[in-house]
Amino acid sequence: MHANGEVTQRERDFPALLQRLRPECERIIGRYENSRSALLPIMHLFQEHEGFVSHEAMRAAAQMLNLTPAVVESTVSFYTLFFRKPVGKYVLQVCRGLSCTINGAEEIMAYVREKLGIGHLQTTEDGLFSYEEVECLAACDRATCMQVNLEFVYDLTPQVIDEMIETMRAGAYAVKPMAQTQAPGRTWTVAQDTQVSHGSKSAGASGVSNPNNAGGVGDASGVIMLDRFVNKDISFTGRTQERFARDASAVRQAVEE
Repeated sequence: MHANGEVTQRERDFPALLQRLRPECERIIGRYENSRSALLPIMHLFQEHEGFVSHEAMRAAAQMLNLTPAVVESTVSFYTLFFRKPVGKYVLQVCRGLSCTINGAEEIMAYVREKLGIGHLQTTEDGLFSYEEVECLAACDRATCMQVNLEFVYDLTPQVIDEMIETMRAGAYAVKPMAQTQAPGRTWTVAQDTQVSHGSKSAGASGVSNPNNAGGVGDASGVIMLDRFVNKDISFTGRTQERFARDASAVRQAVEE
């Protein structure tokens, strides 16, 4: 849905897509003794057809697998191979692991950023390229390497990058472009991921009366709960101030005492 509340064409098309993919989803589910095990391949299936894992796809999977939407979303958000927002037709993921770095990954990454005019986790304005710098891709013998739509490209040089991008723009690259049922934005990061990494609240802690209540009802500061760990006694009557310890040594000392 657009920011102005309008329904996107992809959302209008989703019921037909679900009907078309349901038989394949049921075949996938039938492979497993525990239906929950089918979640990842089903999400890959929807991403293959939509270009990312949409909220509609996650809700559909939750219903088919008898899971809560929260369980599905938490699983999808854990795996970096799932995109929760639309991405470019070609997702370029350059490895920045140790072997690649030793073999010039920094120069390659800088060259790709300059060539595309975008940075880490960004997408070009025409929606053709998304760029990401990733951890070790486990192809150290062919460093420096990258993945294009999860397909490996080895022994990178500026010339290899030039030829690759030119071929992609011409629509003749050997790797199939990602489906793109919705135009991507400037980035495919999800807002709450960045917020959480900087100490802000996740979506589940927004709009509730006391999101900081770590100890339960009647313990808004979480001190009572900490006492249970420090004193190893649920029958205590006092409260500690160890919650405010400034370093690990102070915490260890409190626990040992």
